[in-house]
Parts: sequence; structure tokens; C-alpha cells
Amino acid sequence: MRSVPGRVAGVAAAALVSLWLPAAAHGDDSFTLVVSGASGGAEYAERLERWRSVLIDALRERPAFRDGHLRVLAETPGPGVGRASREGVRDAVAQLGRQMDDRSVLLVVLLGHGTFDGADARFNLVGPDLEAREWRAILEPLPGSVVFVNTTAASFPFLDRLGAAGRVVITATGSPAQRYETVFPEYFVTAFGNPASDADKDGRVSVWEAFAYASDEVRRFYQRAGRLATERPMLDDTGDGIGRERDRGGPDGALAARLYVGAGAGARPDEDDPALAPIIARRTGIEARIAELRAAKETMDPAAYRAALEPLLVALARVSREVRRRTAGGGTPPGTRLDP
Repeated sequence: MRSVPGRVAGVAAAALVSLWLPAAAHGDDSFTLVVSGASGGAEYAERLERWRSVLIDALRERPAFRDGHLRVLAETPGPGVGRASREGVRDAVAQLGRQMDDRSVLLVVLLGHGTFDGADARFNLVGPDLEAREWRAILEPLPGSVVFVNTTAASFPFLDRLGAAGRVVITATGSPAQRYETVFPEYFVTAFGNPASDADKDGRVSVWEAFAYASDEVRRFYQRAGRLATERPMLDDTGDGIGRERDRGGPDGALAARLYVGAGAGARPDEDDPALAPIIARRTGIEARIAELRAAKETMDPAAYRAALEPLLVALARVSREVRRRTAGGGTPPGTRLDP
């Protein structure tokens, strides 16, 4: 059990997540940047191309996904694919940034190789690389939320460098010393198209569910191989730059659980009705508070936890029933008032 100050700090950090949670977003507010960097050889180039294709194909299956909100950068440019260089990254982020607003969610996925020199981590690009601190500077002006996924070796320092309010940062490794090639990207890119990753069976995969699925598969990979794991996926969404593993407790995960690739946050595809926005936002807020409370469960007195959870579950059931009632008839009648 943590000390009392530790418990207070943990609950306080979790409570702040609700302040960072974006309003319920629709597909028009969801953006994606996929960067596969310098390959270092033909064999790895083929692997990067396959990962990139699997991820993009899965994203395009999302009902609310928009090709106009997608930018792809690679070692070899082509139709619809820019160059994975420093300038290419800056231009792509700037282009997407001009389309984004405060409700937007940008997914950034890095596929390739990473290095750490003892001072800063880098993602290998065509030409000069970008250090983690440079990535932070590039993303800083963007409105809305960012989900930043670095699937490479030596990616752990990105967790600390990029951690910020309203941002989810995922790394394939849990230590700067983990510099071997990772298997995490193999499983992360397949998560969005694999029904097994949809843990709550609601027909969509949240960022947390994709992270959890990939983390579990990484663990199984090393167990099957009879090898000591040389990577430890981490996720930070409280902005403290510390993060957590999939099977460890802590406040991280509440924001990631409410973000959906290709569909922003909160609303499901059959709820893409502007008139529903207030009630969807209420449901999103309740779900976020439940996630925060569950993250803090081990730091709380059991009776206090149950007392706090029960009214939230009742409120969630009521608002979910109201959403179902209003969507069952094919939409909200004009002039209908929604009481959030």
C-alpha cells in the first residue's frame, strides 16, 4: 500500500484527467500521421511497408475515417506518400494543424528505428533525424489532443519528453537501455483490425485497448520464444512523463480509454448526430470519471471506492439508455431538446 501522500497524489492526478478530456468528437475531428522512417535495408523496408499498409487499411475500415485527414511519410515517396524527412514531418504536421481545432484528435505513429545517445532519443528519418525534444516543439502548437505512438527501440525517453496535458504517449520500451529491435509494432498495427482487441465488445477499439492488446501479445511472444523480454510497452496520458505498463495500476489510461482512432472521442458511428452532442459529452464525462476511479482503486478504502463508483454506474446506465432511445428511431427529431 502506498503512503497517504502517495494515495492523495495518485487520486489527484487521476482527477485531472477529466479536465484534459476533449469534448465528444466526430470523424471530421480525427486526423492521422503515419511515418515509416529510414529502413536500413531491403528486408526491414519490406516489413515497414507491410506494417504501414496493415495500419492504414485498418484505419480506413473505421466508418468515420477521412482520407483527407491522413498523411503518410516513408523512405521512398510515391502517390499519396511523402518523404520521411525532417522537412516532410514538419510540413505534414503543419498541414494537419491547419485543419484541426480544439476538439480534434491527431494520431501519430512512428515505424522504423530509434536510437538513444545518453542525452536524447531520436527517430531515424531520411537525412537528419528528429530528437524527442524536437518532436515536442513540432507538436506543441497543435490544438486538440495528440496520441503519439513510438514503436521503435530506445523509444522510452519520448515518454518524458512528450508528456503533456491532453496527450497520450505510447512507447515500445520501458527503459533507455532497451535498444533491441521491437516486436511491439507488429501487434499494435493489427490491433485496430482485430476483434480480439475490442475488450469491451462495443464494436470499436480505443487507444487503450490497442495498447493493452499489443502489450499482451508482446509478453506472449517472449514467453513462446523462451526469451527474456527486451521491451516493455508504456503509456502515459496524465502528462507526468512516467506512464505505466498495461498490467500495472496507476492513473494513466483514463484518457486513452476514451479516444478512438478514426472517430475522435466519445461518439460511436451510429451516434454521429450533432443534436446528440450534449448527451454524448455527458456520457463521455461519466465514463472518464469511472476510468479515473478504477485507476485509483488500489489507493482507496474499499468502502469509499464502492460508494463513489455506484452513483457513476447508475448515471452511466441512465444516459446510455437515453442515447439508445434517441438513436433507435434513426436520429433525433428536429427541435428535440436534449437535457445533458
